[in-house]
Amino acid sequence: MRLRKRLYRGFAQLRRRLLGIPPPGKVDFGHLRRTTPISRHFGTDRGLARNEGGQPIDRYYVERFLAANAADVHGRVLEIGENTYTYRFGGDQVVRSDVLHINDGNPSATIVADLASARQIPDDTFDCVILTQTLQYLYDAPSAVRTLYRILKPNGVLLMTVPFLTPAPAGSQWGSTWYWSFTPLAIERLLGEAFGATQVRVTAAGNVLAAVAFLHGLSAEEMATDELEANDPDYPVSVAARARKSATGV
Repeated sequence: MRLRKRLYRGFAQLRRRLLGIPPPGKVDFGHLRRTTPISRHFGTDRGLARNEGGQPIDRYYVERFLAANAADVHGRVLEIGENTYTYRFGGDQVVRSDVLHINDGNPSATIVADLASARQIPDDTFDCVILTQTLQYLYDAPSAVRTLYRILKPNGVLLMTVPFLTPAPAGSQWGSTWYWSFTPLAIERLLGEAFGATQVRVTAAGNVLAAVAFLHGLSAEEMATDELEANDPDYPVSVAARARKSATGV
């Protein structure tokens, strides 16, 4: 038994050395050994270029997802809060852009509604809905998803991203309504119940290093591309989904 334990410890030490894993008690946290984040602004205050804001790490994944699905951004498009992504990824494919906001304080809004109900929006209206980092603010997420399905035209596409590992700043503008983080499985089920499982594709992006950096408020510019692109399904930062309404709308 003692020999077996010694052999196990020896193999464990060899494995750590080969993988570059520091032994217990030897982890060097450096600047990260702190109980407060480096930044509380999602990295927007940490751009490397002078007088330029940084890109939040979650937005790196959001924009990569939208770029991969840019062909879906066409016709009449609905986006939440603003239409930056509508024209950035849809360009000349966009025939009409609408912006939804929860209240009338947003001058860009063409539709004032709560997605959890939104009966004022007609059925089968949009060719594409862009819903990035928004579902976490809606307490009745299933009702919001049913609304999204209803307002899409047959063959219309929902492009949605949600947070998984994320800061949730209580003192921010939206802190009082930040209800959820979502696993890929939760999004598969939520969207599948409305759109049908075969019409939904869910992906997750991130890894433990990207997650730690994001939680500390570092920007994407402070990370190497291979550090951001490495994907570990156990540590997703962002979850993305493409859901298509069937041609028959049923």
